[in-house]
Amino acid sequence: MSSTLRLYTDFVCPFCFIAEQSTVPRLLAELDLELDWYGFELHPSTPPGGVPLSRLFPGTPLGPLHERTKRFAATFGVTGFQPPDWLHNSRMALAIAEHARDLDRLEPFRQAAMNAHWRQGKNLENADDLAAIAESAGLEQSAALAASTDPALLARVDERQAEARRAGVTGIPTFVLGSERVVGCQPYEALLAAALRAGARPRA
Repeated sequence: MSSTLRLYTDFVCPFCFIAEQSTVPRLLAELDLELDWYGFELHPSTPPGGVPLSRLFPGTPLGPLHERTKRFAATFGVTGFQPPDWLHNSRMALAIAEHARDLDRLEPFRQAAMNAHWRQGKNLENADDLAAIAESAGLEQSAALAASTDPALLARVDERQAEARRAGVTGIPTFVLGSERVVGCQPYEALLAAALRAGARPRA
């Protein structure tokens, strides 16, 4: 029987992006794990339309900050991306992710959204960009755009956020494997050790 990896990430979180491009797929490839993904708004107070990233890091030059992020990513083998200078509200994308979950297209949508935002500079609040991301994941464009503002799906996003808070999640990425919890973009060896302690088995 497969073990479960519960993963909390957000599309606008750089360290989530790095983990999802490196350690997460490696864990899933090497261990008998099923992924249980929870969208978690990194900055839920971000208004529609977003804010300049400089508002989060006042007095910090963004160029050197982005270079540090890219150097850190390179230690995980992740290259070829440019962190944006603008923090977007991720609620619309998270709602589409729930729509994709209902249609068994969650994983393609998640990967498409991460790549579009971090590698292609797409805006996760722009209707045209969201429609293109959805279509690339096998979703019908108009239905995905309707999902992005659907009150029921947005309520599900909020409930998942509340459930994560009740479970003690405060930072992302967070990996939960049985009673083991790893917070942050950690080396693969740390995640592997936690998974094995939780009873995960190598794939045959």
